[in-house]
Amino acid sequence: MQLKGFMFDMIQNELEDAVGRENCSTREADKLVHGVDYYWLSRMWADRGMTPPEADIIVCPKNAKEVSSVLKIANYYKMPVTTWGGGGGTQGGALPLAGGIVLDTKRMNEITEFNTDSMYMESGTGAIHTHLEWYANERGYATMHYPSSQNCSTLGGFLAHRGIGVVSTKYGKIDDMCLSMEVVLPNGDIINTSPVPKHAAGPDLNQIFIGSEGTLGVITKAQMRIYVQPELRWFRAFLFKDLTSAFAAGKELLTKIKPSCMRLYDEAETVSLIKKIVGVERKGAFMNLALEGMKDIVAVEQKILFDTFAKYGAEDLGSDYGEKWWKEKITFFYPGHMMDIPQMFGTMDSVATYSNIEKIYWAMKEAVETNFPMAKFIAHFSHWYEWGAMIYDRFIVDNPPQDPHEALRLHNQIWYTGVRAALANGGVVNDHHGVGVKLGKLMKEQYGPAMQVMEGLKRQLDPNGIMNPYKLGL
Repeated sequence: MQLKGFMFDMIQNELEDAVGRENCSTREADKLVHGVDYYWLSRMWADRGMTPPEADIIVCPKNAKEVSSVLKIANYYKMPVTTWGGGGGTQGGALPLAGGIVLDTKRMNEITEFNTDSMYMESGTGAIHTHLEWYANERGYATMHYPSSQNCSTLGGFLAHRGIGVVSTKYGKIDDMCLSMEVVLPNGDIINTSPVPKHAAGPDLNQIFIGSEGTLGVITKAQMRIYVQPELRWFRAFLFKDLTSAFAAGKELLTKIKPSCMRLYDEAETVSLIKKIVGVERKGAFMNLALEGMKDIVAVEQKILFDTFAKYGAEDLGSDYGEKWWKEKITFFYPGHMMDIPQMFGTMDSVATYSNIEKIYWAMKEAVETNFPMAKFIAHFSHWYEWGAMIYDRFIVDNPPQDPHEALRLHNQIWYTGVRAALANGGVVNDHHGVGVKLGKLMKEQYGPAMQVMEGLKRQLDPNGIMNPYKLGL
């Protein structure tokens, strides 16, 4: 069906009836805004004067009932639907590649409950996450979810790609913080996952939709854990002679205590970003670490930390660097500090066990720098577990091709090379930025025959294939 002329006007009228005329737009400016997210290729495409992927209509529902109406209309006419939060994603997951409807969630931003008895807050998923944090802070609590995009991304966006924040080592990823969700299925049915996440009444439905990137339905509301503000948050910075000793120290430390934040930078990133933002200008691997909680407990953990790190030759750099890092933790990602166009860049984050994580680092570094000598490879390790850690690795090309088609080709080649090196050494396609369109083709390479489980869910829940086409490898 061609979406133009009389038929398009009829469909647009139905959508306006569902959400209000003022909440539907076909203006070219709105289409352009919703055709470029933080995916480097989408930004480059627009920067080179090319036309980005455009929806036919932007729809802004207020609640699950209105979302349900939109999806029923879309299902009937078999129109693609792409859910849009804040547009801060890096994998092209929110781009309307097949046209159709962009469902912008930001009107669904109401905080409907703040429950200090059961320690959760309930909110619409269109809320910008910093607003949720401020709301909790005003009442003496915190969300403990502090990703770099918290000022511009929505709760739904973080749930959709299983996001993570800087204090995850103690508090976990977004999926660890979610108790229950309201979801609108592709057929328009409104469901609730369950009253609580920990039960034996079948699989946890939260985990089916968290990380599904809008391919199985639209998450419209969520109950998220809240936390009492720590009595003390204490920082310390250390310099290790190399990554090997730092990994050994971090691994041993996590068998004893749980810092809230552990971020280890390779030598290349230590002498670039860390020098620029924090002021450390030393050879080696820089680690910033935070302990938090009750003062008496933190005092005990400090002794364990110093004793453990001393075994591995860590140089204590004091608290000033760590406190400065905390204050500037989002500054790293703002213009003037983060890589930006005209540079080409990407973050190929993966996660693995301790037996594989350093091997992955060297394999990815060699694969990228050997096959693409114009690229620089830097990395840090920002989320740690008792069993392993994640690698937040970046490639940077200072002078990419000006031709948009050649730039697209080079960007994809670097990505495929780097991620395949991670897969070959025990890593995964991605840790917390998601898959989107950027990495979709590699999902089958990671999962093999297991991919049929996700494909089966997609066929059952979305038989018309309207939800976020060409994403997540589905």
